[in-house]
Amino acid sequence: MKAAGLAALVLLTGLLAGCGYQAVSGNHVTLINVSYDPTREFYESYNKVFAGYWEAKTGENVSVVQSHGGSGKQALEVANGLEADVVTLALESDIDAVESAGLIDQGWIDELPDDSAPYTSTIVFLVRKGNPKNIQDWDDLVRDDVAIVTPNPKTSGGARWNFLAAWSYASQKYHGDEDKCRAFVKKLYEHVVVLDSGARAATTSFTGNGQGDVLICWENEAYLSLADSDGAYEMITPSVSILAQPSVAVVDANAQDHGTADVAEAYLSYLYSDKAQEIAAQYYYRPVNKEILKKHSDTFDLTMKLTTIDDFGGWDEAQRRFFADGGIFDSIYEH
Repeated sequence: MKAAGLAALVLLTGLLAGCGYQAVSGNHVTLINVSYDPTREFYESYNKVFAGYWEAKTGENVSVVQSHGGSGKQALEVANGLEADVVTLALESDIDAVESAGLIDQGWIDELPDDSAPYTSTIVFLVRKGNPKNIQDWDDLVRDDVAIVTPNPKTSGGARWNFLAAWSYASQKYHGDEDKCRAFVKKLYEHVVVLDSGARAATTSFTGNGQGDVLICWENEAYLSLADSDGAYEMITPSVSILAQPSVAVVDANAQDHGTADVAEAYLSYLYSDKAQEIAAQYYYRPVNKEILKKHSDTFDLTMKLTTIDDFGGWDEAQRRFFADGGIFDSIYEH
């Protein structure tokens, strides 16, 4: 493990153990960003740019400790005492869970542009070189000869986007017939051979351990796998997917206690700067800045048919209907 990674692990272990830490020391500020799985590389790059910006503006040195895991699990860790200054999670409802714990002020979603989602993504398929199973769309994932890898919607925000993307396809195919949608998605999950806790763990199962024929994943995660694989994989764009909007928020109670509120707010606001939007594109997130997104139209398929969370009545309704205990996912997935 790299020294920086070891230091982060030691610090976070201390926080979980209730040891606390000193966020501000002289001219130095330590910020804790609790995030979800596939943002590791993006924030490693962004943190350096932000630190330079903040030092030039204020004279303060900033270091950022990163924590990554399944988004739902990360939200639970923060709610249970992991002293994050900011959360940059996979979906709105995970931040709502931290808000419900009394740590984030109401109205967080309106504090930054675009519903506090500074970059977006969508859901695609990663297959092995040559696409030996000829997987082209969601229908192919329910064939008898196809084995699927995807994370668990009970712990992973990305997995919930995966589920809703599949449901969107079924809803279009069956004209909104809920019984047929349930049957389709149930059959899809019967083909899941690995249901990991988070998106990066699922990628490791597929690319590192050789499990499954297809990985359902974030678009940016698929691109990173392609960049690292020397041609071992291919990305398939399904006919219908969903606009995935990862959300960000200051953990107000913690930032106020730590004396980091100003830098935490600036850390998230700067994600909308041109520099940060370009870094997002570099790591295959879709910038919310439309001009910068258009510059990268050779990377991102901007003609994709994308549903949105609004088509499901918003995250409160989607969470209640699909992912809460006793919801549709529980009813179709046989543990």
